[in-house]
Amino acid sequence: MTSGHDILCISSIDWDFIWQGHQEIMARLAAQGNRVLFVENTGVRPPRLSDVSRIRSRLRNWWRGTKGFREERPNLFVLSPVVLPFPYSRVAQRINGALLLRALRRWMLATGFHAPIVWTFLPTPLARDLIRGVDPRLTIYHCTDDLASSSRAARRIRRSEDQLFREADLVFVTSERLGERAAAFNRHVHLFPSGVNYEAFETVRQHADAVAPEIKALPRPVVGYVGGLHRWLDQPLVCALADAMPEGSVVLVGPEQTDVSALRARRNIHLIGARPHAELPGYIKGFDAGIVPYRLTDYTAHVFPSKLNEYLAMGVAVVTTDLPEMRRFRDKHGGLIASAEPQAFVAAVRDAIRPASPDDVERRVQVARDNSWSNQIAGMSALIDQALARRERAAERWDVVLRGLYRRARRRTVPAAAALLATYLVLFQTPAIWIAARPLLVSSPLEPADAIVVFGGGVGESGRASDSSYQERVKQAVDLYHAGLAPTVVFSSGFVYLFEEARLMKAMAAASGVPESDVILETRAGSTHDNVVFARDIADRRGWRRVLLVSSPYHMRRATLTWRKLAPGVEVIAVPTGESRFYEHDFGASPQQIRGIVHEYAAIVYYWAKGWI
Repeated sequence: MTSGHDILCISSIDWDFIWQGHQEIMARLAAQGNRVLFVENTGVRPPRLSDVSRIRSRLRNWWRGTKGFREERPNLFVLSPVVLPFPYSRVAQRINGALLLRALRRWMLATGFHAPIVWTFLPTPLARDLIRGVDPRLTIYHCTDDLASSSRAARRIRRSEDQLFREADLVFVTSERLGERAAAFNRHVHLFPSGVNYEAFETVRQHADAVAPEIKALPRPVVGYVGGLHRWLDQPLVCALADAMPEGSVVLVGPEQTDVSALRARRNIHLIGARPHAELPGYIKGFDAGIVPYRLTDYTAHVFPSKLNEYLAMGVAVVTTDLPEMRRFRDKHGGLIASAEPQAFVAAVRDAIRPASPDDVERRVQVARDNSWSNQIAGMSALIDQALARRERAAERWDVVLRGLYRRARRRTVPAAAALLATYLVLFQTPAIWIAARPLLVSSPLEPADAIVVFGGGVGESGRASDSSYQERVKQAVDLYHAGLAPTVVFSSGFVYLFEEARLMKAMAAASGVPESDVILETRAGSTHDNVVFARDIADRRGWRRVLLVSSPYHMRRATLTWRKLAPGVEVIAVPTGESRFYEHDFGASPQQIRGIVHEYAAIVYYWAKGWI
């Protein structure tokens, strides 16, 4: 077994969860002289109400450690991270990544933990960020489940997992189906089904009086199951088995992870509850047959149950539902186990509980011995040592490494450059921005009105007055006045630069032949909202019922929407300026014009949120 390494394990379960390969492998590596940091699950889906107890446990574990870190046993440390529970939110990912990496680096500095081998069971975007952040000597992705099919919320993990398959130096899988998928991305894929602590099970098997007390007292035959009572368990099938064996007992050893009231209602179904992993051999020893009664789904189609080798290690007959991996195992080992469709499951169990010959028992035990964790981890260790050696040989060829770095940089840079080029061409060399801006344009047929209301140049798309915008609006108002469409002009603007803009607009109108007596100034408005409110007050005092509204072209949508909401008693006729130097263009758009259009859309959303439109 490999030794003397620092190993960062990014786990998909918590350390205190049901004992599985995650804990077994890391515990054995730590016992062998490697230093292991076990990072508990950071999540593959948003939390549900049923996760409250797990969240409470996480907070408790964080509190009892030092900033979330604790030493669980010699050479094995556990981090219980507290993270934002949104695994596919980019904002949450960045926050979580920054906080976790900072904590990891401080702990690594404090302990002298450096250049770790990263062994991840989790393929989330956050896990990949952590891997990049610690700069590992080697990256191993240990794929134990098809997480994307475990729940609807976890489906988004697929893209990140595909990337991790590509990036990992080694990929370990627990089933052939998972291996087939991984092999599409990586040529270093190796099959290691879930193993068994053979030594511990063999010790119990050799002692006749080692059966758990709860099992000894039950009517026989005893058909048993160890593991979580989760939603993948076919409860109707278990109930049918119990009904078909009224003289016997069905024993389920494991925590309740879903509603099991149907099981609890059967007299001869015994729910033992969760038990420490070290006690499981004593329970299995009392079984006449061990079962794996899983429903067939996309998720279970990729599963290799860890309990299989545990049953075999005790010499117990095994019956499973017709899962693909169990069919392969059965065929590979010459019918050593039975896998049956639900309608044939009960008959298969009845056949399995018959007394077995010593040869049958020895065959089962031998297969479990071959699949022991000692053998599995030895195989993994050999592959790790080979991969590290490859890395070291490659490092000696600095020119090869340098070219590789440039190739990786090109692979990252070319798509980004292509995306930037495409964005540039679309925004600045096509009419795309103007097509997107069309909904902002509003224009109404000209009709006589009570007044012409001009919103000054300090409002609108750019959020500031342009050099000519107020002149364009004054000219439009003067033309409407001289056309006899309204007897009064209102200039509304609180914008001040060298002069008050409203007074400057009045002076220009007067120079163009509009009598000062026909001009009204409103000099307080600092926004479109203010323009409308103050112009409405003037209209109400004078009894106006229709106005011609003048502003710049792409500001008109927001201006009219605001007017109709805040001044519904006065009809507004939209008359945007016919020409706008700010929006002159041949084909594409300038950065200032794009900013102006974006400003308008953002302002409309803001006004809607404020209730002004």
